[in-house]
Amino acid sequence: MNSNRLSVAAVIVAAGRGTRAGGEIAKQWQPLAGRRVIDWTCEAFTSHSAVDEVVLVVPQDTRDAALPLGVQRVFGGDSRDKSVLNGLKAIEGRFDVVLIHDGARPLVSSQVIDAVLKELSHAEGAAPALQVTDALWRGEDGLVAGTQDREGLYRAQTPQGFHLPKILAAHHAHGGGAADDVEIARAAGLSVSIVTGAERNMKITTPEDFARAENYMESAVDIRVGNGFDVHRFGEGTHVVLCGIEVPHSRGLQGHSDADVGLHTITDAIYGALAQGDIGQHFPPSDPQWKGMASHVFLEHARDMAADMGFKISHVDCTLICEEPKIGPHALAMREKLSNLLNISLDRVSVKATTSEQLGFTGRREGIACMATATLMKG
Repeated sequence: MNSNRLSVAAVIVAAGRGTRAGGEIAKQWQPLAGRRVIDWTCEAFTSHSAVDEVVLVVPQDTRDAALPLGVQRVFGGDSRDKSVLNGLKAIEGRFDVVLIHDGARPLVSSQVIDAVLKELSHAEGAAPALQVTDALWRGEDGLVAGTQDREGLYRAQTPQGFHLPKILAAHHAHGGGAADDVEIARAAGLSVSIVTGAERNMKITTPEDFARAENYMESAVDIRVGNGFDVHRFGEGTHVVLCGIEVPHSRGLQGHSDADVGLHTITDAIYGALAQGDIGQHFPPSDPQWKGMASHVFLEHARDMAADMGFKISHVDCTLICEEPKIGPHALAMREKLSNLLNISLDRVSVKATTSEQLGFTGRREGIACMATATLMKG
């Protein structure tokens, strides 16, 4: 967790029944584009570089349901506000701010999350919304009974963000029955800023909304793939650093930094997907400040650049090419290290090894080569 920024938790509220959406199970557990709605929703936060923990509030009868990766389960109450309060209690005292989000909004973008967090740097609360542009009618018995001025009206969305101690106190003081957390915050005297929402940040409510959400996903997803390749020769040393892990060996790898050929290659793959050059352009070897630098610094720079450009890292595949040392015993530790560095789940990180059948410089045990592929997504 970076001490120079606000620590952030997300509470995903998914304890409702959602009967208007149809189906035998609640809408958040129903399939959407090959996964469950709740999987898409949670991934928007677990993959966001600024979010440190995700709490999923679920009904008691989903005790045995498979959780999305990277979330903590909390059981909800008999109303939305009680469910949110249970989620807030689970993170009490551990984070600066909280993002409270509807589990049935699977298409929230990193840009909307960023806008809420940016506003919270100086505001008591922040929430995305869209101005009402359609004419508004009042109806009685199926007939138009009048019109309503739409000036100053907004369609509320989530995530709704607050400083954790203040929204927790507001929930404790509220009598219940609020439509959302902005209502609870305002009842406690907190001011809530409006940030720009997005049409695609829709809430699935009716059966037709599933098809509409899939249409958004098909039309708006920007997928990028980048490749990297790097080589480092052996020299003196007692270990090599590969994918952030020290591996004992009779020789070390030579390079201007710590010569971690795995992290260098993955870093280049991310830069390639972003069309942002290579590691040498961002960290020139002629610059003495990078001499001996730990290579995770380079990878974190590429990771943060991807986030700044609106992309999330979806998958990384790394292949180390060498006769020695043996990679297999260390592959899981390397995957776990990369998972933490990239803020993605373990099942989205692949580290494997192969030999060159004793051919070429790797076959002669003169060094280690690596190739990597990074997949990035926006939308």
